[in-house]
Amino acid sequence: MAVVRLSEKSMSEAEWQTRCDLAALYRLCHHFGWTDLIYTHMTARIPGEPDAFLINHYGEMFDEITASSLIKMDMSGRVLGENANFNKAGFTIHSGVYKARPDVNCVLHTHTRPGTALSLLKRGLRPISQDALEVIDELGYHEYGEPSSQEECEALGRSCAGVNCVVLLNHGLLALGDTIQSAFIRLYFMERSAEVEIAARMLDEPPVPISEEIIAKAKAYKTKQRASGEYGNREWKSMIRMLDRQGVDYRK
Repeated sequence: MAVVRLSEKSMSEAEWQTRCDLAALYRLCHHFGWTDLIYTHMTARIPGEPDAFLINHYGEMFDEITASSLIKMDMSGRVLGENANFNKAGFTIHSGVYKARPDVNCVLHTHTRPGTALSLLKRGLRPISQDALEVIDELGYHEYGEPSSQEECEALGRSCAGVNCVVLLNHGLLALGDTIQSAFIRLYFMERSAEVEIAARMLDEPPVPISEEIIAKAKAYKTKQRASGEYGNREWKSMIRMLDRQGVDYRK
């Protein structure tokens, strides 16, 4: 099926901006190598439409995705607009989170090698690096379930209650945010901390521990930072400048 590309004039300004930001996010995932052929998926809830979100057209590579090629869906799995292919397991994951967490407006999911390796360890991420301290106080784990099932949709919602970084056991990583920017920076540090954790497990000696006092101070600082409403904004702006310098045309 051909990819349907919509016109900016056919939607609200808020929806178009969200489309541009989400398309940029897909291009950043391509840049960082957080891809798995045409699999995995990133979504964003549409401002002013809490029961609708955007997801990628199933079959597009991440470096092909643009603002107008994203698919608009509702929480029942209905495509809003022209019919288009979407990843059914992706719908299960994202709708399950959005239904359970009305405060979440962006959900990111990856199958990277370090993230998947971490997912093979039941409580795999330890507070052994500054990258891990960025996310470990918001971290939860989710048991592997049957993809695309209603049971899995509901189970994911329960697993995401009160956490914004989730290791999907035997599967991959999940990052949530009230904005695309905050979800992106959480995913960045989840991926980084997974890389460091897996590397540390291949060493011949245990890692140097970080004191409980420092871990507690890091948690307090991160909690304050996230509550500011600016979490991830500075990093996001730098990434958008990078895409623009490279001439990446995602705003179409």
